[in-house]
Amino acid sequence: MARQPFPYFAASNVLDEAALDAISKDFPHISEPGIFPLADLRFGAAFARLIEEIRSRELEALLEEKFGLKLSDKPLMVTVRGHCQKKDGRIHTDSKDKLVTCLLYLNDKAWNADGGRLRLLRDGRDLQSTIVEVPPHGGNFVAFQRSDNSWHGHAPFEGPRRYVMFNWVTSETTLAKNLGRHRLSALFKRMRGSYGY
Repeated sequence: MARQPFPYFAASNVLDEAALDAISKDFPHISEPGIFPLADLRFGAAFARLIEEIRSRELEALLEEKFGLKLSDKPLMVTVRGHCQKKDGRIHTDSKDKLVTCLLYLNDKAWNADGGRLRLLRDGRDLQSTIVEVPPHGGNFVAFQRSDNSWHGHAPFEGPRRYVMFNWVTSETTLAKNLGRHRLSALFKRMRGSYGY
């Protein structure tokens, strides 16, 4: 667990190969880029069990201990990505209504592309100001506490890039607003695809 320049930790191989294989087979069918609310997706039993673990009090308590925060009274937002487009990954901090961001990658165990490797950064201008790089290998996990300097991003990549993202947010109102925004964005992406834009 690191505290500077913002609190974060990363872990590899949090899923064994059998679990990763089962979850991959049951991953939602997502053919468009973007982040999708869990409620809008269909998926199989192994993926559903993963979501149950993500929502468990055990994991929440672990993250409370790591970050020194109380999360049990905060809503949890779960979203999923299946594909990346070249404009994704631009350097940013998360919005102020997010408290903790977690990413669990569900790609193959090997990631051979140069792009798409998440970097936690020292500043908001330089993608080379890397604190730590987290390749999106299946089973890699990273969590960080949102702050005004929790910069992160990745080099451009286009193609399949699977993860579950889960965030503790400040309120139920915030949760509804964020899920509504992701839902509207997903709808526009589907419409563009339908009309060949």
